[in-house]
Amino acid sequence: MSDDYDVVLLIEQPLSALDAQQVRSLHEELPETVRYHLLLPVDDAAVRVESAMGALGSPGDLLPTGLIQPELDVEELQDELVTQARKALQDSVTALQDAGAATVQGELVSVDPVDGLVAKVGELGAAEVIVMTSSHVVSEFFHLDWTSRARRKLGVPVLHLLEAETFDEQAEGYGEEGVTGL
Repeated sequence: MSDDYDVVLLIEQPLSALDAQQVRSLHEELPETVRYHLLLPVDDAAVRVESAMGALGSPGDLLPTGLIQPELDVEELQDELVTQARKALQDSVTALQDAGAATVQGELVSVDPVDGLVAKVGELGAAEVIVMTSSHVVSEFFHLDWTSRARRKLGVPVLHLLEAETFDEQAEGYGEEGVTGL
């Protein structure tokens, strides 16, 4: 038996102290050394701008001419998104360490989050996956959410936890939400 138990966490936003404590509580009794690998997706600025502009329709339809900024610097916006993501990732690493995790590594993911997760699990030969998100009722209903997609692609247990909710609150949730996949 290996001395290490690798757990890959795909997170949507920074882990709160409660999130970190709950994740740690899942592995406290394991005899192996638990190594956590956090993956946090980074938004693509160009896609974000394109989506926002698409939602507005053509500029002349809804907005007076002076409200649109044609000189929007997408590269500057991308740098800002990466800086925010790095801080969120470091805060999450710190939260897990504060909750008692000895080994925590963090990585930003710029590809599709589930593809990044599958690659990391394959690279490590991870024993377990935790997907931590807020509730996405529509995508969960149609099984298009990260957890459902990961389950289809991976051969390891995939646990879905809702951010900032206790295990009891999640167990009282709605159908497929909350603690799932064990």
